[in-house]
Amino acid sequence: MSSQPERTRLIVASLAALKAAGTPITMVTAYDFPSARVAEEAGVDVVLVGDSAATTVLGHDSTVPVGMAEMLMLAAAVRRGLRTPLLVADLPFGSYERSDDLAVDNAQRFLKEAGADAVKLERGGTSVARARALVAAGIPVMGHVGLTPQTAGQLGGYKAQGRTASAAARIAEEALALQEAGCFAVVLEAIPAAVTERLMPYLRIPVIGIGAGPATDGQVLVFHDLLGLLQGHTPRFVRRYAELREPMVRAVARYAADVRAGEFPGPEHTYGMPATELTAFEKFLDQAGGPGQPGARLG
Repeated sequence: MSSQPERTRLIVASLAALKAAGTPITMVTAYDFPSARVAEEAGVDVVLVGDSAATTVLGHDSTVPVGMAEMLMLAAAVRRGLRTPLLVADLPFGSYERSDDLAVDNAQRFLKEAGADAVKLERGGTSVARARALVAAGIPVMGHVGLTPQTAGQLGGYKAQGRTASAAARIAEEALALQEAGCFAVVLEAIPAAVTERLMPYLRIPVIGIGAGPATDGQVLVFHDLLGLLQGHTPRFVRRYAELREPMVRAVARYAADVRAGEFPGPEHTYGMPATELTAFEKFLDQAGGPGQPGARLG
């Protein structure tokens, strides 16, 4: 059985091979054991334990509140459900910005404690230096530019980026800088398809798009978005492949109604015991005193 670093090296190499062959790379988020099993059985190439867990499963209104403790727990749960895909974990807001040492320490925790294969960080700027330090420490890194949710407030909210020449140039500079820092792949989020198309010839590493058009080497969607598990606004770039929330609500409502009507559990849902054992148990109860009697005790 190969070691984790060797396994990671082979999978990262396989992604590069997919890019070289022009075979689209498939990536989806997962946040727990059941969603990891779904991703595994569906045969995707990459699974991201995204800090989007803050909004999809933890109830926050942005990704900023989620921390290392929550992300490590979620990543470890996903690891237990995965065998084949590359497992990438998001470095959450506040876990890498302050220094290279902090970034390396927290990234190593994802690999050692949660079993992640790689980490992802957002933006260019100082994040490029952090990426370089992580790569130097032997940690595979995926970059992320364009709409970066951790700093959405600075970008004017959750909206498309790179829609002016100067903004597109900044995205290009950040993506290329992350490539030169040694990132094995980069995510482009919510940028014009034309910008992606013009930028692709300059990127040697696999490029995963989310709202970045069809020219990328692969695509990623949030698990809950593609399955229709959430209410509220759906980003323009999401295609819903199922609408599972309403059937789930109906199923739980039917369960509640059956319990209230005394229709669940039925005989087929209960366990039996030999009559002699039941008689012995009744005798035990009789010796303990009548039901509800003062001083009645068991054992």
